[in-house]
Amino acid sequence: MKLYSYFRSSASFRVRIALSLKGLDYDYVPVHLLKDGGQQFGDEYKALNPAALVPVLRDDDGRVLTQSLAIIEYLEETRPHPPLLPADATGRARVRSIALSIACEIHPLNNLRVLGYLTKTLAVAEEQKNSWYRHWVETGLEAVEAMLAGDARTGSYCHGDTPTMADVLLVPQIFNAQRFNCRLDHVPTVMRIHQQCLTLPAFASSVPAVQPDAE
Repeated sequence: MKLYSYFRSSASFRVRIALSLKGLDYDYVPVHLLKDGGQQFGDEYKALNPAALVPVLRDDDGRVLTQSLAIIEYLEETRPHPPLLPADATGRARVRSIALSIACEIHPLNNLRVLGYLTKTLAVAEEQKNSWYRHWVETGLEAVEAMLAGDARTGSYCHGDTPTMADVLLVPQIFNAQRFNCRLDHVPTVMRIHQQCLTLPAFASSVPAVQPDAE
């Protein structure tokens, strides 16, 4: 199994966590999103993923998978233990709702290509770009906080006392928020869960700073 990854990519970070939680070994193939004009735009990589995004997972059978949530769902279906989704349909819907709130409502507004378009094409000043980033992260996490703090199903983790897909999505988003100095004192439940996750080896071994291509 090969994971094409960039150490700072939160989407890659998600898949690293999921692979580690499931105890799956893989070869790490770095794809630098800034060097050489962006290695993701090279012909060889775009043959794997025409969208020129990370991550890409090449499974043991050679099948190529893209999009972090699709990859995680694939791993859940093909390697179901330990599970990252609850056994009941309502619980699965809740976990997916939390995960999608991050993957669809926060992350797309703040990924590298959006920030690059703001500065390079629209000539937005650096501080304005950072203000944009912080606004969408802080308001998005506020919504996630309300989902977690107001629900009795929240436990040590986002859903109960074992990590799920929701936690897999949450932790990389907090790393990004911290990197851009976002306000986080308004999301105490989010931060409690984040800290709890980092006590687990699967999360700690997946953080950007310890990846082979970390700078």
